[in-house]
Amino acid sequence: MEFFKKKTDIKFMALRKWTALISAVLFLASIITLCINGLNWGLDFTGGIQIQMSYAQPVDLDQVRQQLTVAHLDKVVVQSYGTSRDIQISLPPEKNISTQVLTEQVKTALPGASIDRVDSVGPEVGAELANKGALAFIIAMLGTMIYIAMRFEWRFAVSAAVALIHDPVLILGIFSFYHIEFNLIALGAVLAVIGYSLNDTIVIFDRVRENFRKVRKATPLEIMDLSINQTLSRTIMTSAATLVVVLMLFIFGGAMIHNFALALIIGIVVGTYSSIYVAGALAVAMGLTRADLMPKAKDPVDELP
Repeated sequence: MEFFKKKTDIKFMALRKWTALISAVLFLASIITLCINGLNWGLDFTGGIQIQMSYAQPVDLDQVRQQLTVAHLDKVVVQSYGTSRDIQISLPPEKNISTQVLTEQVKTALPGASIDRVDSVGPEVGAELANKGALAFIIAMLGTMIYIAMRFEWRFAVSAAVALIHDPVLILGIFSFYHIEFNLIALGAVLAVIGYSLNDTIVIFDRVRENFRKVRKATPLEIMDLSINQTLSRTIMTSAATLVVVLMLFIFGGAMIHNFALALIIGIVVGTYSSIYVAGALAVAMGLTRADLMPKAKDPVDELP
């Protein structure tokens, strides 16, 4: 099934210098805002207090959040815990306010609920989660580079790695600039975006290798344009279908997965762009040629009995 009825012939690589400039500016701006503002870490990383409460009847989470907001408990995370009658409330640590006082404030704000359990989570746990997340990203990056270098060519490995660094940095830059809370769910979305972007890149690279062997007289730029156009229908349909689902999650999914959906929305757009104008254009800029992807001829000496 094709999105376009006719074959497209869009000269994507004609814009590679402008898109390289745009990518460099956005990447640098993201690094700067991360250095200045940092990330608005969620309770998963900062630690705090977790209160498990239960109601006699199913409870509306939005109503609970409104009641806590009225009680001036704004920076809280409310989520279902077990059944529709059980909830878990997470609060950030407050200076000069004890756990007991915060618990009493929550109990006063929610008179219809009973407290089942109160736990304090230290920032050390959050630091460990952040370190493990960074380690997972580094291991995934190294594994990806090794895989692409073995399957294709080292220029593809480097360009794909640059694209994979480019995408999460832009997502984190937007979260930092707008002070959007970054929690463990958002981190999961960022890691998912890496896999999504890599899939697009692999599809294009695979077609590039195939076209280098089929089309003998084309230049590397022409081969890259041809390959992107041939996979364009697949890219648009996959990205559009995924984007529609994620938009529904963003609009109707509720506060708990709002940041998860937002990170995926940004990642789908940025990942689709980077697979063409970061990974593809960079591979050509690094001097990719037909000889790099052609099967190596056997040495006649090796074939002698």
